[in-house]
Amino acid sequence: MQHRLLAAATAVILPLAPGAAQTASPATPKANNFYPSNKAPLGQSAYSILPLGAVMPQGWLQQQLNIQATSLTGNLPKFWPDLGPDNGWLGGKGESWERGPYYTDGMVPLAFLTQHPELLDMAGKWAGWTLDNQRPDGGIGPESCKDWWPLGLMCKTLTQYYDATGDPRVIPVLTRFFAYMKVELPKRQLFEWAKMRWADTVLSTIWLYNRTGNPELLEVSKLLMAQGHDYARQFSNFEPYSKASPNWNLENHGVNAGMAYKTPGVMFQLTGNAQHRQAVYDGITNLDQFHGQAGGTFAADECFAGPSPTQGTELCSVGESMFSFENLMAMFGDPMFGDKLERMSYNAWPGTFSPDMWAHQYDQQANQPMCRNGAEKWFITNGGGANLFGVEPQYGCCTANMHQGWPKFVRHLWMATPDDGLAAVAYGPCVVTAKVKGGHTVSIGVVTDYPFSDTIRMTIQTAKPVEFPLQLRIPAWALGATIQTDTTLSPQPGTFATITRTWNNGDTVNLKLPMKIRIERRFNNSATVLRGPLVFALRIGESWQKFRGDDAHPEYEVLPTTPWNYGLIFDEKDPEQSFKIVTKPLTDPVYSSKHAPIELHAKGRILPQWKEARHSADLLPVSPVQSAEPVQDIVLIPYGCAKLRITEFPVLAQSGVPTAKQPLLPEWDSLKNHPTPEWYQDANFGIYAHWGGYCVPAYINEWDPRGIYLKNSAEYQHHLSTYGDPSQFGYKDFIPMFKADKRYL
Repeated sequence: MQHRLLAAATAVILPLAPGAAQTASPATPKANNFYPSNKAPLGQSAYSILPLGAVMPQGWLQQQLNIQATSLTGNLPKFWPDLGPDNGWLGGKGESWERGPYYTDGMVPLAFLTQHPELLDMAGKWAGWTLDNQRPDGGIGPESCKDWWPLGLMCKTLTQYYDATGDPRVIPVLTRFFAYMKVELPKRQLFEWAKMRWADTVLSTIWLYNRTGNPELLEVSKLLMAQGHDYARQFSNFEPYSKASPNWNLENHGVNAGMAYKTPGVMFQLTGNAQHRQAVYDGITNLDQFHGQAGGTFAADECFAGPSPTQGTELCSVGESMFSFENLMAMFGDPMFGDKLERMSYNAWPGTFSPDMWAHQYDQQANQPMCRNGAEKWFITNGGGANLFGVEPQYGCCTANMHQGWPKFVRHLWMATPDDGLAAVAYGPCVVTAKVKGGHTVSIGVVTDYPFSDTIRMTIQTAKPVEFPLQLRIPAWALGATIQTDTTLSPQPGTFATITRTWNNGDTVNLKLPMKIRIERRFNNSATVLRGPLVFALRIGESWQKFRGDDAHPEYEVLPTTPWNYGLIFDEKDPEQSFKIVTKPLTDPVYSSKHAPIELHAKGRILPQWKEARHSADLLPVSPVQSAEPVQDIVLIPYGCAKLRITEFPVLAQSGVPTAKQPLLPEWDSLKNHPTPEWYQDANFGIYAHWGGYCVPAYINEWDPRGIYLKNSAEYQHHLSTYGDPSQFGYKDFIPMFKADKRYL
């Protein structure tokens, strides 16, 4: 533990649980005096989540949320029938399952964070129908909806609506609904989606318990856990789920797993069982190891798909994973969760949308040099159009659920600490306004271009001097980070730094998080380039071509206009020397290839042997690779800006000089890495194979007709035991049996 004294004030730097340490929250029995935290007997949470609207976006994040508000989120109900006025969650006869609750789960926070008048009106209308139409038995939602999953999902919307408005209808409606659930669950148990996603409903029962103290809510929570899928067991015993799933099933389903990141944490809150807490870390480790993708998430298209960057990741998986890590941060306070959250939020999330957010993909790929429709795809269970950009490129679930990512991320940038302070758990331009020690209200304005910049300036606004602790997450990659107040402090990466002092109006905190270029080795020994929380990908020229749909809301294929099959040249011992960093002003939209605010200029060579396959890049060759092509300048841009991209690069042998021969293995990946002789490119080369009656017994080789008549041979013994004596059943008897069909190929 480090202790540092500041001039005229006392400051203590407290490194909290490092990412590698699998511990829970900071060791304190306190609870925040102004914002709800877990009541006994629930396990104490590390932080309290601030009310919706306490953190408001600024700068480029504000622009990003405004883009979303004026694109699909703000306009879907005007033209997409599933969210139109006939939706069952508005009292109509139309879609009455998950589309409405999915939509409101993201639209409601977006409305209050943008203060967009039309969205605010829609938020009141959607929440209001459920609040005003509860049935006498306590049930909510459309009469036809008997599935607990969308009912629990709407509860999440109502908790957010209450946090933003204080609407007095919410708590009584939720209280009656969970009393109804307690009666009905033994008779109508969780099934399918509700069984896998039970923890999302428990978030709402815990939310209500922490405000009312009603012990029956804990009974409902434990009933849901008892009927729900045991993800703690699955994550800690992951071997059956370590391979790509050949078939669609709920336990391997990617969106279920994204939601389930937090499920063992919810279990730990209810039980206090350390194995449940450990399972949180087991799930993260195993999903990263066996299915991890460079953008920060895992491959599941739509079930677990392995680590290859040609596999897909569903949009819903990314959004739900973000929400899981936001909740895990509140539960346990591990700074590693903030690192994970930023990586997926600033890379995979924007990477699956068009720059204007009028179109999205169902599945994205880390190596995505083209988005072309076709029957043959790398995706295991999803169709050929899953990575096109459009309103509904595969299934409508992602169209309904694409709205929560940005607004929930902004809401959770700051949290309240148990000792009545504030914690910056993730970074972006914003302003937070909240009560701190003594009940004083302070605002902290955060001015930054992070993650595109390494400097973050915070300014305190307070009516009078006030003492409170300020916690700042220091990412694990931020070697040499500094905090400047009255003096300069040097916090440890992978911790929270806590500054406790008296703050005056106008005091500033300048946080610098040095962003050194890092190389991460991934699938088939490929290389991914990172800088700070950003992952970088090859900029590929994009041609957006309307593929289907109407003119107002088309679906696009995106085709490459520049080469993509490069191997990367870099100095692994000193990668900083291999890339030139070029920064540009932030423009609107930030996440576009054309306006990428950071470029990494690098060197590479075309790999002729690495070609297109299944309307995408072929499987990555095993690195190191060789190429006789000339060295070329290439440009890398942030993953989220690159709608076409290569993120996991084959690594060239240094300077293209042939290395010692690599041993060839009886595997396609190894054989693909073997250089093709130059003479072979234009040579005529023929191969012939014998094909005849001996293919019927298919024993040893084509010399079987001779061998079966040699009494001491293996062929004779095999023939004798299988077909009888050759004098009675000889080679001539195979001839009419030979049909020359596929079984003999």
